[in-house]
Amino acid sequence: MTSSRRDVVVLGSTGSIGTQALDVVRANPDRFRVVGLTAGGSQQDLYDAQVAEFAPKFSGLGEEASVEAAAMSADVVLNGITGAVGLRPTLAALEAGTTLALANKESLIIGGSVVTSRAAPGQIVPVDSEHSALAQCLRGGRADEVRRLVLTASGGPFRGRTRAELADVTPDQALAHPTWDMGPVVTINSATLVNKGLEVIEAHLLFGIPMDDIEVVVHPTSVVHSMVEFADGSTLAQASPPTMLIPIALGLAWPDRVPGTAPAVDWARPQAWEFFPLDDEAFPAVRLARDAGARGGTAPAVYNAANEVCVQAFRDRRLRFPAIVDTVAAVLDAHQVTRGDVGSTPTDLTLDDVLAADAWARDETARLLETAR
Repeated sequence: MTSSRRDVVVLGSTGSIGTQALDVVRANPDRFRVVGLTAGGSQQDLYDAQVAEFAPKFSGLGEEASVEAAAMSADVVLNGITGAVGLRPTLAALEAGTTLALANKESLIIGGSVVTSRAAPGQIVPVDSEHSALAQCLRGGRADEVRRLVLTASGGPFRGRTRAELADVTPDQALAHPTWDMGPVVTINSATLVNKGLEVIEAHLLFGIPMDDIEVVVHPTSVVHSMVEFADGSTLAQASPPTMLIPIALGLAWPDRVPGTAPAVDWARPQAWEFFPLDDEAFPAVRLARDAGARGGTAPAVYNAANEVCVQAFRDRRLRFPAIVDTVAAVLDAHQVTRGDVGSTPTDLTLDDVLAADAWARDETARLLETAR
């Protein structure tokens, strides 16, 4: 285990990931030092308190501040920003040659080859609990021994409901996640299973596994965070209580572990692990994400951008819950008909393509929502 102290930049410091990352740093002052802090600006008092406590070399609010912080000299940049706004900071960290602890899955998903082509081997360390679990399990075998990846999903607060039973659910109900404490956008994405759809694309990009070899199963207790099945029929699973502290600490210290990060599973207590197939009829978001990922190019950016607009409309009570994914599907269809896949091959896709598709999808989604009123 390395003993040198790591300089850490935390982007999105007032969000769920950012505050927990600072908890890890606070508990391990001999291992980590905060040199950069940025946030969106919605929680000014909390941000001010963080800056006062950690006294970073650089601090600032907004996207430009995050880009500047991501490019500074550091050992690790933790991108805990939510949404597509995290793309430019992700690219800045990669271009600086810094290890990127990535919780902002959207930047990898929408950027695709724009991101992966700029990352050195091992430079991106996943912080999503599922992908951290996969990275840990993949230590147990060679790449050519992997048969498939199995992502687990809690099923969210509406597991077991039919599509008809989802028609009138409220934002408050969607935000009541049964096992995880997350920010509002990720929590609603978990309820629709859009989050799991994004994670399928993310796993494909992170680990180079074909999307057809990435399965999603429902595991309500969220103790098994994901699994890797190997060619000989053996499966390695990573298990821990549902806390983000472990994948965050691993992201900051990778490949080392941080002792005492969180309590382990109490193996002396009787418990049952249950796994169920995904209900694609009630929750079509994963299937839709697979389609977007298979198309490649700018399709994942359109999927993500349309969803971000729809989630806000749902939180504002301007859109019903099932219509979130329905509207995303409609925007993807419009993109296919009217835009095509700009830069549909890895060598063609550019940052400008991604940003243009993101902007177009937001405008198109807003137009559809206004038309439907």
